[in-house]
Amino acid sequence: MTIRPHAAAPAARSAAALAAGFGVALAAVPFVAQAQAPAGNLRVAIYGDPDIMDPTLARSLVGRIVFAGLCDKLFDISDKLEVVPQLATGYRWEDPRTLILTLRPNVKFHDGEPMDAEAVRYSLNRHMTMQGSFRRSEIGIMQAVEVVDPLTVRIRLQAPSAPFLSQLADRAGIIVSPKAAEAGGRDFGMRPVCAGPFRWVERVAQDHITLQRFPDYWDAGRIHLERVTYQVITDSSVRSANLRSGAVDITHDIAPSDVAEVRAARNMRVVANDALGYWGLTINMNNGPRAQTPMGQDPRVREALEIAIDREALIQVVFDGAFAPATQSVGPESPFFAPEIPLPRRDPERAKQLLREAGVPIPFPVEVMVANVPEQRQAVEVMQAMAAEAGFALRINAVEFASGLQAAARGDFQLYLSGWSGRPDADGNIYAFLHSTGGQNDNKYSNPEVDRLIEAARVEPDVAKRRELYGRMWQIALRQDHSRLYLWHIRNIAAMNTRVQNFRPHPDGLIRLQDLRLQ
Repeated sequence: MTIRPHAAAPAARSAAALAAGFGVALAAVPFVAQAQAPAGNLRVAIYGDPDIMDPTLARSLVGRIVFAGLCDKLFDISDKLEVVPQLATGYRWEDPRTLILTLRPNVKFHDGEPMDAEAVRYSLNRHMTMQGSFRRSEIGIMQAVEVVDPLTVRIRLQAPSAPFLSQLADRAGIIVSPKAAEAGGRDFGMRPVCAGPFRWVERVAQDHITLQRFPDYWDAGRIHLERVTYQVITDSSVRSANLRSGAVDITHDIAPSDVAEVRAARNMRVVANDALGYWGLTINMNNGPRAQTPMGQDPRVREALEIAIDREALIQVVFDGAFAPATQSVGPESPFFAPEIPLPRRDPERAKQLLREAGVPIPFPVEVMVANVPEQRQAVEVMQAMAAEAGFALRINAVEFASGLQAAARGDFQLYLSGWSGRPDADGNIYAFLHSTGGQNDNKYSNPEVDRLIEAARVEPDVAKRRELYGRMWQIALRQDHSRLYLWHIRNIAAMNTRVQNFRPHPDGLIRLQDLRLQ
């Protein structure tokens, strides 16, 4: 039995004193002991219910965590951020616009169909042509996919692309069964069929997804679990309580405020590592009627909100100072980081002056949509208190996680607090969100010069030149247009029972099931 919260979500208890200074109330969480599950059945706690489990249409981190057990990709990313073979055994560039992939032989999909070059051609074209595809903007530079022979694929690009190969190590590289995808149509995500180590069993919305070991998996010798259940537990402290009680074996994410309690518990361990992701505020600028407000139309109002927020204090209050302030979508450890973009400093009086210049009433009302997850709500509550001192009246609209993604896509928001788990190549953190044709450009931001610079960085092979292009782009997108607010860079903080063996943390925060064992 899984422990469930009885009331409103709790906050970071060790940050209580700081939070009190911003008027944020913090609560406690019940704890109930539970029995362990049989060995071989891994129970993974995830913070939200994934969106649709179709790799072409999906966009959530929790969905990617499930995909890691369900669907192999052409390539994967190692813990050193290297592109490594998975369904493909290798690649070579015939020329800067032509990529040759060699495929792994004797691979089967979960329905028994062969995973071959035709399946790769089908899947990549499906990513490009399916209505609503979030993969199109990731691999949109692809011109054609050709079957050379059953184990060889030729991909022709419209232009050279520095990040293209790394995109094939994420959902764009997931290969699905053509037979099952044709039969399922738009409902394929209800029972996805891939070539991963585990096959689909069931999904109970808002509760769990269950996978079963696939005996014909090509790398079956590395799979030591019979079944995996991904249990949806939105509250970090409740995830922690379930972990300590034995109701779950591992959680991909706990709040920094829960780390000490888990570490002190018997037979528990915490694994923290640097991550690629960030959190920030998306501002609706041109996505439907809700963009037609001073916040969406006047950069002075957006700048005022930016300098109303003290990122460092926010991180200290909500996350015990464990994360780093963000100025852009990649962190200082990235070779694409632009140090010339400064960290905005909080200035409530200047924020009020900008609001007066924009001719808006003070306090200026604006709604913030946020997933109904405690740490995310806490962050918005702290921002609400900060913004109130700078002339804003933020109203919080807490929604179910996947519903928030859908609302953002259709433009039913003014501000939206959301995160991105990050990609090794900066293009994976930029193009989909800031290019006018980007698949996850929920605010419909559009600036021709920003588009040009992002496109130029995609085809430029030299890292230093790409960094310079991104720096120029950020000056326009952030310093001039104030198109979105980057708030903090995350760290991955996983926690698990010591029964879980051979866990290897990755910067992308995904849980690879290969080699995992339960003692």
